[in-house]
Amino acid sequence: MLKVRKVDPLNPDYSIIREASEYVKRGSLVAFPTETVYGLGADTFNGEACLNIFRAKGRPPDNPLIVHISGINELDRVAIDIPEIAISVARKAWPGPLTLILPKSPDVPMEVTAGRNTVAVRSPAHPVALELIKVSGTPIAAPSANKSGRPSPTLAEHVIEDYANDDVDMILLDAGPTFFGVESTIVDVTRNPPVLLRPGPFTLEELRKLFNTEIVVPEFAKGLGEADVALAPGMKYRHYAPRTKLIVVECEDYDSLIKLLRDTVIDYLGKKLRVALLITKETANELMKYPEINELPVIILGYRGNPYTIAASLFDSLRNLDKLNVDLGIAEGIEERGIGLAIMNRLRKASGFFIVKCKDVSNT
Repeated sequence: MLKVRKVDPLNPDYSIIREASEYVKRGSLVAFPTETVYGLGADTFNGEACLNIFRAKGRPPDNPLIVHISGINELDRVAIDIPEIAISVARKAWPGPLTLILPKSPDVPMEVTAGRNTVAVRSPAHPVALELIKVSGTPIAAPSANKSGRPSPTLAEHVIEDYANDDVDMILLDAGPTFFGVESTIVDVTRNPPVLLRPGPFTLEELRKLFNTEIVVPEFAKGLGEADVALAPGMKYRHYAPRTKLIVVECEDYDSLIKLLRDTVIDYLGKKLRVALLITKETANELMKYPEINELPVIILGYRGNPYTIAASLFDSLRNLDKLNVDLGIAEGIEERGIGLAIMNRLRKASGFFIVKCKDVSNT
């Protein structure tokens, strides 16, 4: 039977953490908050328990998990032949929302790494997550605590919504939404120069300073297509998707974006489709001037001038789209700068790469 326990994110009750750790030790699944999204965790060294994560999520077996450790002192439990650059970066960035791809230790089961000889590792910057790892006495393998392909959970109710009737044994509830709202940045440090596999809270600009080198950014890291092989979560398969069909509208020029959003909405309304908008506060102020649009349901993503507000609400917005009983969601694209790259990665993947750009209109 599913147990739900509420914990203070700043001062977690040790007795509740100890109870959750007992579940981990005996091979059960525990959902817990991190600073990025909620994770669905199991003992890293228990291959069968980790397989149960895949079963509970409906996760493809070739999509690896991330191993969460309490600090850099545990790194050699899960990784070998660790590059010096990884040690240097981890000392600066951990605990925090940065995952490193490293050569895996023989002790890490192949179930965790989807059969690969590399492992994704991070140390989460959340008191509940860190205490759970420490008290459990083992690194915890955990992807996001959502059904595979669905928007990641940033609120405890998202986890309950996805797993109320499934094989999750315990959920640790936080007091509110997770801090960043998008999953960790993932960098492959087994290659030189390092390769960005998934953008996240550590931005490309920050990574270049952290690593003191150029970072390779493949097209799939921008959310433009999929990788052939998933070395880390988020590289392959459709992710973050609402059940409702989603289109992303992108323009470099803001005035052109407003026009393209309006034209796209009118086009689909003309096809007798029920449409909802996922847009920023600034854009809502512009689009609501048009009478054909101002009666449509609108989900405010955040502020275009502060993209961190968009990141924090993004997955909740995508889940809320499914509650509106519409045929189509039309989402506003933002600039790929700072955390905007992570936002666009998630939006593009959530749409199944259904993207409308200004140049698409000019070429028709």
